[in-house]
Amino acid sequence: MPQRVAPYGSWTSPVTAELLAAGGIGLDQVAVHGGAVLWEEARPAEGGRAVVMSLERGERLQWTPDGFNVRTLVHEYGGGAFWVHAGSLYFCNFDDQRIYRQDGPGAPPVPITPAPAQPRALRYADGRVTPDGRFIVCVRERHEGGEVINDVVAVATDGSGEVAVLAAGNDFYAAPRPSPDGARLAFLTWNHPNMPWDGTELCVAGFADGRLTGSARVVAGGSSESIFQPSWSPDGTLHFVSDRSGWWNLYALGDGGARALCAMDAEFGTPHWRFDPSTYDFCDTGILCWYTADGTDHLALLEGGLRDQKLPYNEVRYPQVRAEGSKAAFIAAGPTEPPGVRLLDLISGELRTVRTSFEAGIDDDYISVAEPIAFPTAAGHEAHALFYRPRNPGYAGPPGARPPLLVMAHGGPTSQVTGGLSPPIQFWTTRGFAVVDVNYGGSSGYGRAYRERLRHNWGVVDVQDCAAAARFLIERGDADPARIAIRGGSAGGYTTLCSLAFTDVYAAGASYYGLGDLGAFVSITHKFESHYLDGLVGPWPEAAETYRERSAVPHAGRISCPVILFQGLEDAIVPPAQAEQVVEALDAKGLPYAYIAFEGEQHGFRRADSIRRAAEAELYFYGRIFGFEPADDLPAIDIRNLG
Repeated sequence: MPQRVAPYGSWTSPVTAELLAAGGIGLDQVAVHGGAVLWEEARPAEGGRAVVMSLERGERLQWTPDGFNVRTLVHEYGGGAFWVHAGSLYFCNFDDQRIYRQDGPGAPPVPITPAPAQPRALRYADGRVTPDGRFIVCVRERHEGGEVINDVVAVATDGSGEVAVLAAGNDFYAAPRPSPDGARLAFLTWNHPNMPWDGTELCVAGFADGRLTGSARVVAGGSSESIFQPSWSPDGTLHFVSDRSGWWNLYALGDGGARALCAMDAEFGTPHWRFDPSTYDFCDTGILCWYTADGTDHLALLEGGLRDQKLPYNEVRYPQVRAEGSKAAFIAAGPTEPPGVRLLDLISGELRTVRTSFEAGIDDDYISVAEPIAFPTAAGHEAHALFYRPRNPGYAGPPGARPPLLVMAHGGPTSQVTGGLSPPIQFWTTRGFAVVDVNYGGSSGYGRAYRERLRHNWGVVDVQDCAAAARFLIERGDADPARIAIRGGSAGGYTTLCSLAFTDVYAAGASYYGLGDLGAFVSITHKFESHYLDGLVGPWPEAAETYRERSAVPHAGRISCPVILFQGLEDAIVPPAQAEQVVEALDAKGLPYAYIAFEGEQHGFRRADSIRRAAEAELYFYGRIFGFEPADDLPAIDIRNLG
């Protein structure tokens, strides 16, 4: 097709804000049970409600009836909100946080945990049913009198309301897993100030009739070793992932201690932000496992050696790898394929897509494929990123012009970006933007040493690495140095605000529910993250001055470019006051800014209208600031102090 020459940013794109909002089904947890594959999908068009679906004998069925929302609030981030046993589904309901049992699609859900005295005061997650079907072992979180208490409990599956405490006294617990014979229980635990990727302990105890039969003993882990995903093999051998070598590798526990099953410089684990991640599972032919190496995800069979599966995917989402017999289910994306629930026959190699996040496809001619880049950064280090060039078969930029560049700072800050198809990125590249998605120091996927580059250096290393990525691409001729913007959400929003305050690289920024004041965050945040900044910045309050030095609000006077901020008004992790403080500082200085707040949204936007409005507002904002006219018919937003 002949190309039209038009300013970067102004190109007509098939990746509309409506497509992002209406088509962006959130795919989360998967399970394989009795030959059926089940998955959880969050629906923006239904206010972000999550439902459990299944594919059985070729028929797609919805389990979750109207009025129910499959989501847990344990640790606020949730995860592990449903599990299956003997044909029954057990799930946590968002509105009341009780566990419900559902005995088939169309069957009415029945609550099996007691109603709390206060709304959502008793929360559950990460459950498994004991082999005899009598009990669920799971994590419980109690909110009582201003205190939050976590423990491991056994819940009777018969609906009697019987709940017994199995493990308590530590700050956090995860992954309670009964052995195949039901005689042992394994679980993870850790204490402040550690996060689970800093150090955890793996404990095992005898178990019978819904009670422990002896004291739990620590079999692996410690304050400086992160244990991840304990799982029992069918023969009763306890497996787990540990980063004791500097990399999260897979181990089996035997009489002689833990044995590495495949020692290599690759990550078979991931930061345990949400419950019930699964990077491996047992199948007829060995162990099906996910790992990431050199910024790319892989799916492989471990059967003596490690054999990669030849699949067209380079990203496995919040790793969910489940197997039963010769069937495997996982959520994966490829360079030109959106995230989808995939079903793989490990014997025949037959691969089937059960459900995709975006039903409306994007023509391959419009898709910008990620280019992995490594670049020099501060203190002689090397950092990593994925670079996406502008791509649209109908357009070319003006001769000699360079595209504007969006520097993306991911959340976590321990997360990792990989190169699977991301319609939100293609939203920008198809309009003529270049995008660099930065795996700054502190990101996972590159070993513990890379992850710990951020220790006591948050607000420094991440900021330096994002700036270094932009400078690298400017020097390479891939970006317009006068039109560099940085954007990010949550921890990425913090990096965005710090980058705007403490560097002179950027001409604009977009913060999605980003931290503006670290000291204020420590005083109001939830239990799971209440000591997170001890490792990222320093102990509070001893390091109070460092907190202030690395916060954007006290230094907002240093910001010298326009900023747009997006905020959910029910966000318990980064409350609206954080964004409002930044807004006040920008207004006091007279800088152009826009503030878009969303009723009913929490930490991360789930509603279709919120997703659409945010995408359109950000594009409109860049058009006004960078001096181009978007092709889209966009609602105007109020940009204060813009002459």
